[in-house]
Amino acid sequence: MKERKKYSKEFKLDAVSLVLEQEYTRREAANSLG
Repeated sequence: MKERKKYSKEFKLDAVSLVLEQEYTRREAANSLG
């Protein structure tokens, strides 16, 4: 079984901010964050 990646709380908040505040799509946010 493959181990899941663990993301920091800060990383998650940045991702949410891109989508909600800057109107990125989920795909654009994922590409932006790497």
